[in-house]
Amino acid sequence: MEKLKALVRLEESLVKLPSIGRRSAERMAYALLGMDDEDLIEFSDALKNLKQSIHVCPICGFLTDGDECEICASNEREHDVLMVVSYPKDVIAFENAETYHGLYHVLNGVISLGKGGSVENLNINALLDRVEKQRFREVIIATNPTIEGEATALYIAKLLEPKVGNVTRLAYGLQMGGNLEYTDSLTLSKAIEGRRKL
Repeated sequence: MEKLKALVRLEESLVKLPSIGRRSAERMAYALLGMDDEDLIEFSDALKNLKQSIHVCPICGFLTDGDECEICASNEREHDVLMVVSYPKDVIAFENAETYHGLYHVLNGVISLGKGGSVENLNINALLDRVEKQRFREVIIATNPTIEGEATALYIAKLLEPKVGNVTRLAYGLQMGGNLEYTDSLTLSKAIEGRRKL
């Protein structure tokens, strides 16, 4: 028996989400089909609104629904310390650890020539402009401890060295090959405390 086209289309869309395989997509599609019309419309509106409401902060590259993100707008942050991360999810991981109180800069990727992640695709020019305009006493490079993360960290460190006196890297309490978003708060805290100069 052939599947209904609308269900197949929905499953094809759901499979594009991370960690969703064919069976999970099929279960989700049937669950959505079983929802009340009101709940389904709310779900659909939430998806449409996601891209319309949320955009990149023009200062740091994090996500916001305002003119700038709440971190950049805050007067309670340390404005002379900047942490460079690869993705918005990394900012959320550090914020959940509640140990770091400086500013962030999101690169939106890493240097990965095999996967098409070139320097031109990263938010590096905005980082260099920020460092030129604002005096940072320290820039912490907090890319993932992977080959791509290390290559990105070294590249950025070389660019920043003449402009910032103190460029540091997170300590290696983080496991190699891991992702910051899955790292527990204590490990992230220790990594911040044990950072070293590059």
